[in-house]
Amino acid sequence: MSRKSPHVDAARLAIMLTELRLPTIKAMWPKFTEQADQEGWPAAHTLATLAEQELADRARRRIERHLTQAQLPPGKTLANFDFEAVPMISKAQVMALAAGDRWLDEGANLILFGPPGVGKSHLAAAIGLALVEGGYRVLYTRTTDLVQRLQVARRELTLEAAIAKLDKYHLLILDDLSYVTKDQAETSVLFELIAARYERRSIMITANQPFGEWGKIFPDPAMTLAAVDRLVHHATILELNVDSYRRRTAIEKKRGPGRPATRATIKTTEEVSLRDK
Repeated sequence: MSRKSPHVDAARLAIMLTELRLPTIKAMWPKFTEQADQEGWPAAHTLATLAEQELADRARRRIERHLTQAQLPPGKTLANFDFEAVPMISKAQVMALAAGDRWLDEGANLILFGPPGVGKSHLAAAIGLALVEGGYRVLYTRTTDLVQRLQVARRELTLEAAIAKLDKYHLLILDDLSYVTKDQAETSVLFELIAARYERRSIMITANQPFGEWGKIFPDPAMTLAAVDRLVHHATILELNVDSYRRRTAIEKKRGPGRPATRATIKTTEEVSLRDK
């Protein structure tokens, strides 16, 4: 004689699951309990399956929320980054950095140097995207934009609170550091940010100038030295010393269709002499 399943008040259960903030279980329990009844699942198995679905969906929603908050430029991924264009950069090292591992937990930094147009911003954003997908919190911003916001906070006497609010991000990506003007007000808030995150939270910086030229950013030599010291103490430095990708692309478009110069047929001296006669 088969036993009838006890009646469940579906409406009341939906209310309870809403109060418990379990939206995935609320949406999926009818399907899973029906399958459990048909296949004779133990109650513990049914409960565990529903809990796994809730956790997986919660993780997905969290990553989606963190991606929105990260403000990463769209379309910049490690999959479409041209590693062959920057042979001095180790793809294996970049992939290890993109996994997060110990460097974010230790508050270490990452600094990308290179002339404009070589892919620093793309690489920084791609690493940031991989980190968010791995469960870390990241904020991508132009350095000048963040500096301006911190200046406003200083005028409103809330600078310390504004910097503390950024602690929720495991990594701050400060793009185009070189465009900060050599102004005491701007560089002082930038230095305070660097000092506040030192050995606690990580910073990634992209910059056109090497450290030797940072005197063009910080007006005070002592401040320059202190900022560099805090950034490089626990840092990985990647130098992208190649021709501008944007410049190469423009030249190729201007050249038009045809065989690239590197594949052009090499004429012998004899052929050139015969042609010129």
